[in-house]
Amino acid sequence: MSSHTTSLNPCLSCGACCAHFRVSFYWSEATAKGLPENLTEQINTFFACMAGTNDPHAPRCIALSGQIGVAVACQHYEMRPEACKDVEAGDEKCARARARHGLPPLPTAQDHAATAQ
Repeated sequence: MSSHTTSLNPCLSCGACCAHFRVSFYWSEATAKGLPENLTEQINTFFACMAGTNDPHAPRCIALSGQIGVAVACQHYEMRPEACKDVEAGDEKCARARARHGLPPLPTAQDHAATAQ
């Protein structure tokens, strides 16, 4: 993976959110998106989560490959639940997930604007 690619999408060299948050969603979303059953865990009658993310001590999505903070990829990116889209690069959730893995926060749009002046 080139550094140009990861500079355009810092998520490709991070993955911290996929190994920090429980990715839960209404159970039928997995079926609608075509997620294989072995990639999800039932939480209760109405909700499921991505397998591996329900562990409160060491969550890590089963669909995440690679090393956190180095190079990662979602093996089922096109089928990922909407909850996966709740974290955006550089937002508060991103910073919290990165901190858990010893990574510094990403620069925000405001940081980029300040350095451009």
